[in-house]
Amino acid sequence: MPLLQYILPLLLSAFTGWFVIWLTIKMLFRPHKPVTLAGFKIQGALPANQQLIAEKIGKLVSAEFSFNALQQKVTDPENFNKLKPEIEKHIDSFLRERLKETFPMLSMLIGDKTITQLKTAFLNELETLFPVLISSYITNLQKDFDIEKQVSEKIAGFSISKTEDLIYTSAKKQLLKVQLLGAAIGLLTGLIHIFINTQLFN
Repeated sequence: MPLLQYILPLLLSAFTGWFVIWLTIKMLFRPHKPVTLAGFKIQGALPANQQLIAEKIGKLVSAEFSFNALQQKVTDPENFNKLKPEIEKHIDSFLRERLKETFPMLSMLIGDKTITQLKTAFLNELETLFPVLISSYITNLQKDFDIEKQVSEKIAGFSISKTEDLIYTSAKKQLLKVQLLGAAIGLLTGLIHIFINTQLFN
C-alpha cells in the first residue's frame, strides 16, 4: 500500500506534465473557429492571430527583400552567358530557315559567312540590351508589385488545417520529444513533492 501511494502521484504528475504540453500544442491550432465556453471565447492562437501574423510576416519580407539586389543579380553578365547558347540557336534557326520562308529572294543573297556575321552582331546587341531591358522590367515590377500585400494576403488565406497537418508531419519527432520532456518534468515535480512530504511528516 505505501508503494502505491508513491507510484500513483508520480504517474499522475508525469501524465499531467505530458497532458499540459500536449494541450498547449493543440491549442496553437484549435479550435479553428471561436468557441464560447463558460462565457469565455476560446480559439487557437494561430487562427485567432492569423491576420496579424500575416501582416507582420508581410512587413518583414518587404523590409528584407531588395529589388536592387534582384536587379543586380538578374542583370549579371553571367546570366546572359548562360542563355547565350539557346539565343544563338534561335537566331541561327531564324536566319537559316524562317528568313527563307519569309523573304525567299533575300535569303538567296545570304551565305554562311553573312549569317555568322549577322548572328555575332545580333548577339552583341542583345548582350548590351539585355541588362537594360531587365532593369526596366524590374523597375516597373517594383512599382506595380506590392510584396507586403501579396505575402500578407497569401498567409492570411492559408488554411489553418493544412498548416497544422504540415507542422505535425514535419516536426512529429520534435513534438513528441517536447511532450516526453513535459512528462519528465511532471515526474520530477512528483518526486520532489514526495521527497518534501516525506521529510516533513517523518
